[in-house]
Amino acid sequence: MNKIVITLCLSALFTIPMIAQRPSSSSSSSDKNEVKESDIKQEIYAWKIIPPLGLREASPVDTTLFNYGQRSVPSSLGPAYAITGNLGGPGETLIYFDREPTSEFMFKDAVAAWLPSLGKQEFFNSHIPVTFLSYNTAGTRDNSQDRLSATFSGNINKKAQVGAMFDYLYSKGCYDYQAVKGLSWGVSGSYIGDRYEMQAFYNHWNTLGKENGGITDDLYITDPAQLQGGQTTIQAKSIPTRLTGAFNRVVGGELYMNNAYKVGFWKDVEVDDSTTVEEFVPVSSFSWTLNYKTGRRKFIDTGAADNDFWENTYFNIEGSNDETKYWSLTNTVGVSLLEEFNRFAKFGLSAFMTHEIRKYNQYHDTIPDADKRPEGLTPYPVSTVAINGTQNLLWVGGQLTKQRGSILTYGATARFGLLGSSIGDIDIDGNVSTRFKLFGDSVTITGYGEFHNTEAPYLLNHYVSNHFIWENNFGKIRRLRFGGRLNIPHTRTFVNVGVENAQNLIYFNSACMPVQHSGNVQVFSASLNQNFKFGPLHWDNRVTYQETSDANVVPLPRLAVYSNLYLRFMVARVLDVQFGVDCDYYTKYKAVNYQPATMSFYNQREIECGNYPFMNAYVNMKLSKARFYIMFSHVNQGLTGYNYFSMPHYPLNPRRFQMGVSIDFAN
Repeated sequence: MNKIVITLCLSALFTIPMIAQRPSSSSSSSDKNEVKESDIKQEIYAWKIIPPLGLREASPVDTTLFNYGQRSVPSSLGPAYAITGNLGGPGETLIYFDREPTSEFMFKDAVAAWLPSLGKQEFFNSHIPVTFLSYNTAGTRDNSQDRLSATFSGNINKKAQVGAMFDYLYSKGCYDYQAVKGLSWGVSGSYIGDRYEMQAFYNHWNTLGKENGGITDDLYITDPAQLQGGQTTIQAKSIPTRLTGAFNRVVGGELYMNNAYKVGFWKDVEVDDSTTVEEFVPVSSFSWTLNYKTGRRKFIDTGAADNDFWENTYFNIEGSNDETKYWSLTNTVGVSLLEEFNRFAKFGLSAFMTHEIRKYNQYHDTIPDADKRPEGLTPYPVSTVAINGTQNLLWVGGQLTKQRGSILTYGATARFGLLGSSIGDIDIDGNVSTRFKLFGDSVTITGYGEFHNTEAPYLLNHYVSNHFIWENNFGKIRRLRFGGRLNIPHTRTFVNVGVENAQNLIYFNSACMPVQHSGNVQVFSASLNQNFKFGPLHWDNRVTYQETSDANVVPLPRLAVYSNLYLRFMVARVLDVQFGVDCDYYTKYKAVNYQPATMSFYNQREIECGNYPFMNAYVNMKLSKARFYIMFSHVNQGLTGYNYFSMPHYPLNPRRFQMGVSIDFAN
């Protein structure tokens, strides 16, 4: 009840003044002629950075009403998403073409959906300072879920701006030993001048999550009467779990700074018949980008009853205290001939060089000798392992882009490794888009392609901890992907079809150990987004079909569907309402599972998950610049069965009430 009162008070606190600020039709003429700060037209635009040279790409400002409340449902990160259950917990998308490759610090990958990154970083430009503030809550005292986030941006002048962000998440979880607490914050700034440009940010994150290893028996969900002498219901918090004293902490930060100096000339531009102004025309630019990243991961297990969960224990039979540290420093210098500085230069052409140092430090400085170890421990699987490692890497590459143009745009980037373990690495990706008129609207067709021949991440080759030790010499991973996208706004249709051939893929097997598949695996994916509108009635759909040539290496649900049926209407011409029910569904498959000790997802061939619709009933509303919602997530629990597992032994959250508010306002 206290959370409901707080949320309603926040809504009223910010929406009532917005209504009161609206000019009245009975205002005097002097009032109408008076210019107030609140009457200034607030124009905001945002952009993201395209690596490696810091090109800018327009990004929509997040003020939309659409599906605002669904962001607080852990399993709604995608139409098919494997998650341990709790908001902020580890998860992996089951849509193959939406996955990212394993990063150089693999522990962050499992919780990357909740953390800031270069790909998510946005910069804003506005006439007056703006703040985006949101608060979401769910559950009761025992299983509460709260998230408070804020983003600020203010312009110093037309060319320079500063920003900041804050994100605090605390969720106890619906099941025992599942709580997650995370804090992310960051500062940013940019200067976009005629000659000099700068874009920079620093983000920091610290997330702590308990690991319960899943529930001890799936019958507690599917048929609790078998375990309780006929009692058909059980409180989710009362279900015993396989781990009781384990947790993971992932801490990290990223400093990014892109600088560019442009060389060009000034020319006179005619404004009208009697006025001309000077305009700077850039011809080329010289850029330097610095990217410094840090990561630290600790896995601690103090549960005396947890030993049965682990197949191997190498150092301490009474518990784990694993730690892995990592940092990397990347410098990229480039020179570019800029696009459209004259009528013959219709594209931009760049060359760059990237140098990176990576440093790893793991569990122990040395592995103790076998004859000095206490009884009861598992023998070491390898005689030596690279506990501390340094990688010194160098690449050269080029970039061809055409970002402007109403008919044809394209981009291609190629990078080749020259030093260290990156020797022989090849990264090539590109796309080309064309637009043409159809049904009175612009239709876009995009073709894309990628080829990667890359070294395996360091931690997949060398790793040591209390329960897992491996020393591998994996070969390079080769991936070829190509496909096309079709966007028809008039019919609300979006199609994405692609195919990938992967050789030497690395995956985690049923023993939770990384192995390399020596052959080829092909994955075909076809996705259709089709939205319908009949007056106030909307029906939005995304259907993805996937086919894998080897489910032992890449297990995937064959069909994944997201469907959203809702009414969209206005109340009193001021309150925008979206009222409906949405559903995530994917077909059964031999599901991936999660290993807490390595924060990795591994393949198993015994248990199937899927064939269960997860539905939310919701009302999203927007009044002026305030968005708020109420929702019953998993509203169909018990109506469509009880086999609602995201992964083996990891059930989805039961039915619960959720609500939240978001305000974007001028300071």
